[in-house]
Amino acid sequence: MTWFLDNFAYVWELTVKHLVLSVIPLVVGFVVALPIGWFASRHRRLRGSVLSVGSLIYTIPSLPLFLVLPSIMGTKILDPLNVIVALSLYAAAVMVRSASDAFDSVPAEVLDASKATGFSEARSFFRVQLPLAGPVLLAGLRVVSVSTVSLVSIGALVGVSSLGSLFTDGSRRDFGTEIIIGIIGVVLIALVLDTLLVLAARLLMPWRSVVRSSGRSV
Repeated sequence: MTWFLDNFAYVWELTVKHLVLSVIPLVVGFVVALPIGWFASRHRRLRGSVLSVGSLIYTIPSLPLFLVLPSIMGTKILDPLNVIVALSLYAAAVMVRSASDAFDSVPAEVLDASKATGFSEARSFFRVQLPLAGPVLLAGLRVVSVSTVSLVSIGALVGVSSLGSLFTDGSRRDFGTEIIIGIIGVVLIALVLDTLLVLAARLLMPWRSVVRSSGRSV
Protein backbone atom coordinates (compact mmCIF):
# COMPACT_ATOMS: atom_id res chain seq x y z
CA MET A 1 0.00 0.00 0.00
CA THR A 2 2.88 2.34 0.81
CA TRP A 3 4.38 1.84 -2.65
CA PHE A 4 0.99 2.51 -4.25
CA LEU A 5 0.52 5.78 -2.35
CA ASP A 6 4.05 6.90 -3.09
CA ASN A 7 3.63 6.13 -6.80
CA PHE A 8 -0.05 7.00 -7.21
CA ALA A 9 0.58 9.57 -9.96
CA TYR A 10 2.55 6.99 -11.97
CA VAL A 11 -0.09 4.28 -11.51
CA TRP A 12 -2.86 6.72 -12.45
CA GLU A 13 -0.98 7.72 -15.61
CA LEU A 14 -0.65 4.08 -16.62
CA THR A 15 -4.33 3.49 -15.81
CA VAL A 16 -5.43 6.31 -18.10
CA LYS A 17 -3.19 5.02 -20.91
CA HIS A 18 -4.54 1.51 -20.42
CA LEU A 19 -8.11 2.78 -20.54
CA VAL A 20 -7.52 4.75 -23.75
CA LEU A 21 -5.80 1.79 -25.41
CA SER A 22 -8.81 -0.35 -24.45
CA VAL A 23 -11.69 1.94 -25.37
CA ILE A 24 -10.51 3.03 -28.83
CA PRO A 25 -10.15 -0.53 -30.22
CA LEU A 26 -13.46 -1.47 -28.62
CA VAL A 27 -15.27 1.36 -30.40
CA VAL A 28 -13.44 0.87 -33.71
CA GLY A 29 -13.96 -2.89 -33.64
CA PHE A 30 -17.68 -2.50 -32.99
CA VAL A 31 -18.16 0.07 -35.75
CA VAL A 32 -16.26 -2.07 -38.26
CA ALA A 33 -17.89 -5.36 -37.27
CA LEU A 34 -21.47 -4.09 -37.29
CA PRO A 35 -21.93 -3.70 -41.08
CA ILE A 36 -19.81 -6.79 -41.80
CA GLY A 37 -21.91 -8.88 -39.41
CA TRP A 38 -25.10 -7.53 -40.95
CA PHE A 39 -23.79 -8.40 -44.42
CA ALA A 40 -22.87 -11.91 -43.31
CA SER A 41 -26.34 -12.47 -41.84
CA ARG A 42 -28.00 -11.41 -45.09
CA HIS A 43 -25.74 -13.38 -47.45
CA ARG A 44 -25.75 -16.97 -46.27
CA ARG A 45 -23.40 -18.22 -48.95
CA LEU A 46 -20.69 -15.79 -47.89
CA ARG A 47 -21.33 -16.02 -44.15
CA GLY A 48 -18.96 -18.95 -43.61
CA SER A 49 -16.11 -17.25 -45.47
CA VAL A 50 -16.58 -13.95 -43.64
CA LEU A 51 -16.64 -15.60 -40.23
CA SER A 52 -13.65 -17.76 -41.13
CA VAL A 53 -11.59 -14.68 -41.94
CA GLY A 54 -12.51 -13.20 -38.58
CA SER A 55 -11.54 -16.41 -36.78
CA LEU A 56 -8.24 -16.52 -38.68
CA ILE A 57 -7.36 -12.96 -37.67
CA TYR A 58 -8.05 -13.73 -34.03
CA THR A 59 -5.66 -16.72 -34.09
CA ILE A 60 -2.70 -14.45 -34.92
CA PRO A 61 -0.58 -14.13 -31.75
CA SER A 62 -0.74 -10.59 -30.39
CA LEU A 63 2.96 -10.08 -29.66
CA PRO A 64 4.18 -10.93 -33.21
CA LEU A 65 1.39 -8.75 -34.59
CA PHE A 66 2.57 -5.81 -32.46
CA LEU A 67 6.05 -6.30 -33.91
CA VAL A 68 4.95 -6.71 -37.54
CA LEU A 69 2.54 -3.77 -37.76
CA PRO A 70 5.22 -1.03 -37.55
CA SER A 71 6.81 -2.29 -40.77
CA ILE A 72 3.42 -2.42 -42.46
CA MET A 73 2.14 0.97 -41.29
CA GLY A 74 5.47 2.78 -41.17
CA THR A 75 5.15 3.57 -37.46
CA LYS A 76 7.75 3.32 -34.73
CA ILE A 77 7.91 0.18 -32.61
CA LEU A 78 6.88 2.14 -29.49
CA ASP A 79 3.97 3.90 -31.17
CA PRO A 80 0.71 3.14 -29.27
CA LEU A 81 -1.03 3.14 -32.66
CA ASN A 82 0.38 -0.34 -33.26
CA VAL A 83 -1.46 -1.67 -30.22
CA ILE A 84 -4.65 0.19 -31.13
CA VAL A 85 -4.70 -1.19 -34.67
CA ALA A 86 -3.91 -4.74 -33.55
CA LEU A 87 -6.57 -4.75 -30.84
CA SER A 88 -9.09 -3.16 -33.21
CA LEU A 89 -8.53 -6.08 -35.58
CA TYR A 90 -9.06 -8.56 -32.76
CA ALA A 91 -12.16 -6.75 -31.51
CA ALA A 92 -13.68 -6.62 -35.00
CA ALA A 93 -12.83 -10.28 -35.62
CA VAL A 94 -14.74 -11.38 -32.52
CA MET A 95 -17.60 -8.91 -32.94
CA VAL A 96 -18.30 -9.96 -36.54
CA ARG A 97 -19.59 -13.33 -35.38
CA SER A 98 -21.58 -11.74 -32.53
CA ALA A 99 -23.05 -9.15 -34.91
CA SER A 100 -24.00 -11.82 -37.43
CA ASP A 101 -25.69 -13.89 -34.71
CA ALA A 102 -27.41 -10.76 -33.41
CA PHE A 103 -28.98 -9.90 -36.75
CA ASP A 104 -29.87 -13.56 -37.29
CA SER A 105 -31.86 -13.38 -34.05
CA VAL A 106 -34.24 -10.82 -35.55
CA PRO A 107 -37.42 -12.73 -36.56
CA ALA A 108 -37.99 -12.91 -40.32
CA GLU A 109 -41.65 -11.98 -39.87
CA VAL A 110 -40.58 -8.72 -38.24
CA LEU A 111 -38.42 -7.88 -41.24
CA ASP A 112 -41.28 -8.73 -43.57
CA ALA A 113 -43.60 -6.52 -41.56
CA SER A 114 -41.18 -3.58 -41.74
CA LYS A 115 -40.98 -3.95 -45.52
CA ALA A 116 -44.76 -4.20 -45.79
CA THR A 117 -45.14 -0.92 -43.90
CA GLY A 118 -42.83 0.84 -46.37
CA PHE A 119 -39.59 0.95 -44.39
CA SER A 120 -36.49 1.48 -46.53
CA GLU A 121 -33.49 -0.80 -45.99
CA ALA A 122 -31.69 1.89 -44.01
CA ARG A 123 -34.72 2.75 -41.89
CA SER A 124 -35.39 -0.91 -41.22
CA PHE A 125 -31.78 -1.36 -40.10
CA PHE A 126 -31.76 1.52 -37.61
CA ARG A 127 -35.37 1.37 -36.43
CA VAL A 128 -36.03 -2.38 -36.41
CA GLN A 129 -33.02 -4.66 -36.87
CA LEU A 130 -30.46 -2.83 -34.75
CA PRO A 131 -32.72 -2.38 -31.69
CA LEU A 132 -33.83 -6.02 -31.76
CA ALA A 133 -30.26 -7.22 -32.25
CA GLY A 134 -29.13 -5.02 -29.36
CA PRO A 135 -29.13 -7.63 -26.54
CA VAL A 136 -26.96 -10.09 -28.49
CA LEU A 137 -24.67 -7.27 -29.62
CA LEU A 138 -24.30 -6.19 -26.00
CA ALA A 139 -23.34 -9.71 -24.92
CA GLY A 140 -20.66 -9.87 -27.61
CA LEU A 141 -19.39 -6.40 -26.80
CA ARG A 142 -18.97 -7.30 -23.13
CA VAL A 143 -16.85 -10.31 -24.05
CA VAL A 144 -14.71 -8.22 -26.41
CA SER A 145 -14.33 -5.56 -23.73
CA VAL A 146 -12.80 -8.00 -21.25
CA SER A 147 -10.46 -9.57 -23.80
CA THR A 148 -9.32 -6.17 -25.09
CA VAL A 149 -8.51 -4.87 -21.60
CA SER A 150 -6.44 -8.00 -21.00
CA LEU A 151 -4.58 -7.83 -24.32
CA VAL A 152 -3.55 -4.21 -23.80
CA SER A 153 -1.18 -5.44 -21.08
CA ILE A 154 0.85 -7.41 -23.64
CA GLY A 155 1.81 -4.14 -25.31
CA ALA A 156 4.14 -3.49 -22.38
CA LEU A 157 6.39 -6.27 -23.71
CA VAL A 158 7.19 -4.11 -26.76
CA GLY A 159 7.51 -0.92 -24.71
CA VAL A 160 4.00 0.57 -24.98
CA SER A 161 3.11 1.91 -21.54
CA SER A 162 0.01 0.61 -19.78
CA LEU A 163 -0.77 -1.19 -16.55
CA GLY A 164 1.10 -4.05 -18.14
CA SER A 165 4.24 -2.03 -17.44
CA LEU A 166 3.72 -2.82 -13.76
CA PHE A 167 3.87 -6.53 -14.65
CA THR A 168 7.14 -6.23 -16.56
CA ASP A 169 8.76 -3.85 -14.05
CA GLY A 170 7.64 -5.90 -11.06
CA SER A 171 8.83 -9.12 -12.63
CA ARG A 172 12.20 -7.62 -13.57
CA ARG A 173 12.71 -6.30 -10.02
CA ASP A 174 11.11 -9.34 -8.36
CA PHE A 175 8.66 -6.94 -6.67
CA GLY A 176 5.31 -8.67 -6.22
CA THR A 177 3.47 -5.60 -4.91
CA GLU A 178 3.82 -3.83 -8.25
CA ILE A 179 2.51 -6.87 -10.12
CA ILE A 180 -0.49 -7.20 -7.80
CA ILE A 181 -1.38 -3.52 -8.21
CA GLY A 182 -1.19 -3.96 -11.97
CA ILE A 183 -3.52 -6.97 -11.84
CA ILE A 184 -6.00 -5.13 -9.62
CA GLY A 185 -5.91 -2.14 -11.97
CA VAL A 186 -6.64 -4.27 -15.05
CA VAL A 187 -9.50 -6.06 -13.29
CA LEU A 188 -11.00 -2.75 -12.15
CA ILE A 189 -10.87 -1.30 -15.67
CA ALA A 190 -12.58 -4.42 -17.03
CA LEU A 191 -15.30 -4.17 -14.37
CA VAL A 192 -15.81 -0.44 -14.95
CA LEU A 193 -16.14 -0.84 -18.71
CA ASP A 194 -18.52 -3.77 -18.28
CA THR A 195 -20.66 -1.73 -15.87
CA LEU A 196 -20.72 1.22 -18.28
CA LEU A 197 -21.82 -1.07 -21.13
CA VAL A 198 -24.67 -2.44 -19.00
CA LEU A 199 -25.76 1.06 -17.97
CA ALA A 200 -25.60 2.25 -21.58
CA ALA A 201 -27.74 -0.71 -22.60
CA ARG A 202 -30.36 0.22 -20.01
CA LEU A 203 -30.52 3.73 -21.43
CA LEU A 204 -30.53 2.70 -25.09
CA MET A 205 -32.69 -0.41 -24.67
CA PRO A 206 -35.11 0.36 -21.83
CA TRP A 207 -37.55 -2.26 -23.08
CA ARG A 208 -35.16 -5.02 -21.94
CA SER A 209 -36.05 -4.24 -18.32
CA VAL A 210 -39.74 -4.46 -19.12
CA VAL A 211 -39.29 -7.80 -20.87
CA ARG A 212 -37.28 -9.22 -17.97
CA SER A 213 -39.80 -8.11 -15.40
CA SER A 214 -42.52 -9.92 -17.33
CA GLY A 215 -40.53 -13.14 -17.15
CA ARG A 216 -39.86 -13.33 -20.89
CA SER A 217 -36.62 -13.04 -22.85
CA VAL A 218 -35.87 -11.14 -26.02
